[in-house]
Amino acid sequence: MKHFLLVLLTVFSFSQSFSQIQPVKWTTEVEKISDKEYNLVFKADIEDHWHLYSQVLPEGGALPTEFLFDSIAQTTDYRRVGKVLESESITEFDKVFQMDLTFFDNEATFTQKIELLNPEVTTITSEIYYQACDDARCIFESEIVNFSLDGSEVTAPVANVDERSKELSEKLQLNVTGWDNYEKEEYKEKSNLGIFILGFLGGLIALLTPCVFPMIPLTVSFFTKSASNSQKGLANAMMYGVFILVIYVLLSLPFHFLDSLNPEILNTISTNVWLNIIFFVILAFFAFSFFGYYEITLPASWGNKMDSASNVGGIIGIFFMALTLAIVSFSCTGPILGSLLAGSLTSDGGAMQLTLGMSGFGLALALPFTLFAMFPKWLNALPKSGGWLNTTKVVLGFLELAMAFKFLSNADLVKHWGLLKREVFIGIWIVLGLGLLLYLLGKIKFPHDSPIKKLSFGRISFAVLVGAFVIYLIPGLSNTEHANLKLLSGFPPPMFYSVYEQDSDCPLGLDCYKDLEEGVAVAKAENKPIMLDFTGWACVNCRKMEEQVWSKDNIYQVLSEEYIIISLYVDDRKELEENEQFQFLKQNGSVKNIKTIGDKWATLQTLNFQNNSQPYYVLLNHDMELLNHPIGNTPNADTYYNWLVKGVENYKK
Repeated sequence: MKHFLLVLLTVFSFSQSFSQIQPVKWTTEVEKISDKEYNLVFKADIEDHWHLYSQVLPEGGALPTEFLFDSIAQTTDYRRVGKVLESESITEFDKVFQMDLTFFDNEATFTQKIELLNPEVTTITSEIYYQACDDARCIFESEIVNFSLDGSEVTAPVANVDERSKELSEKLQLNVTGWDNYEKEEYKEKSNLGIFILGFLGGLIALLTPCVFPMIPLTVSFFTKSASNSQKGLANAMMYGVFILVIYVLLSLPFHFLDSLNPEILNTISTNVWLNIIFFVILAFFAFSFFGYYEITLPASWGNKMDSASNVGGIIGIFFMALTLAIVSFSCTGPILGSLLAGSLTSDGGAMQLTLGMSGFGLALALPFTLFAMFPKWLNALPKSGGWLNTTKVVLGFLELAMAFKFLSNADLVKHWGLLKREVFIGIWIVLGLGLLLYLLGKIKFPHDSPIKKLSFGRISFAVLVGAFVIYLIPGLSNTEHANLKLLSGFPPPMFYSVYEQDSDCPLGLDCYKDLEEGVAVAKAENKPIMLDFTGWACVNCRKMEEQVWSKDNIYQVLSEEYIIISLYVDDRKELEENEQFQFLKQNGSVKNIKTIGDKWATLQTLNFQNNSQPYYVLLNHDMELLNHPIGNTPNADTYYNWLVKGVENYKK
């Protein structure tokens, strides 16, 4: 189990290191033995302090290096003679995995002997899958390599794109200069702690639902009374809590592998129109479940099987007890987890934020079982189960429904349907807020509500907060300066996506260009610097920057008077004209189809700046020379203002 948890932790670090580091570089050679026999040699150049692992490793440790060959070609063109041989390796205790592993330092050589079946074959293709780790992190990568048997230059078949595609691909290469003039700064999203806290709060809310809350005293009493002594009971309860945390974290693992295959894939998922509509339907479905009109449960057989497995005893039995809790409480935790999953995928932090959110959720669920086992007398202070648990579910139903419209809004924005303009969206939230207010005051009832004899202090207090929130929303329906609801920046559609006629379809009414060539031409004609604004219609942090930072008087003045703003929406699903669509040949030999505006700008950002997060801001002159280091989400207005001013100063030098 200890080894498994360590593997889990190293996998979580993958999403922070893909596309940023490449500790292993591969080259190939061909050794001719005879007219029919050849040695295919894979050579790995490994950076200092990194390990590349052997092909044969014990279970529970690192992932072994693997070489794959085309199965069809092996029956018609050549056959492999023996296994892939590897150079001298090192077997030592690995600090990352806490076990003896075989690995390579600095360099490694792998050799595969083949015999030709078809003398016309001149090229052999193979794919390498490998893991490399240092003392703090791991990466898992794949790479396609080609061997030329006759010494000629190898051209991968996938690289055969037409001339028009090559020409359009070249236009995406900006050839940006001036990188050496500025210290490269890594701007990571600041919301990692925030998503963990949100997950933790979601877990705390889940504790207050009818599916989980009654389980706390029952489970704690089971551990404390069934154990041979109090220390063993406490240890079992703590292990139970650890397993709850592990189970919820495991749910996020598949998204790390998706993120590793393509750094843009989570952004593509999050801005996919139909997926956002599906999220809307699912969350609305969850909401009416919380209202009490029906109950969502996993198959009863799952819970029964897990419950039976929990009778095994020992650590395995405790694990299945935790898994049973996760399954039987799904009707209450599922909607909250669904919101967390959808919210993480539509943020800019990728799979790591999802893991942190799940970690916070699992930790909040696990803590009570451990704390009450440590201090059993605290159980006496727990409130009795009752109607308040159902009230909590109904309140969550209103919140789920409000969140559901956020995902419908995302789909509307990226497709430009114009269904949920900003004022319509805010109006829906006002209606939902009024509905929640009436429910809290006892004017609306749902199927499982108990009769209300007297409004409690807590219910009245929460009703006051909801009423205040509704009042705060009302100016958002107007076409005034008060319509900028800064506390909600990023949730409603942008202010220029309005039912009222706007002077500009750019943030805050600023002048901007949504085509790179047009914007560069204007910058050259007006002799002004450029700010490339990599943004997204469904990007929450982009809206926050525009409505909370760009709106500052000094920043707004610099942007409007000194810069040509070129806003490139990487999630725009509007299709390019047919003659503008093309195939982009990636460095690994694969082809990406550029069909939409978003495809084009997302590829341009990754290609030129090795960055795929939004917002991302770049200051350039019209010769594509950097005027300051690029930055990402920068909520500190003074920092952002100084960055802009420095760019203007450098342009005028």
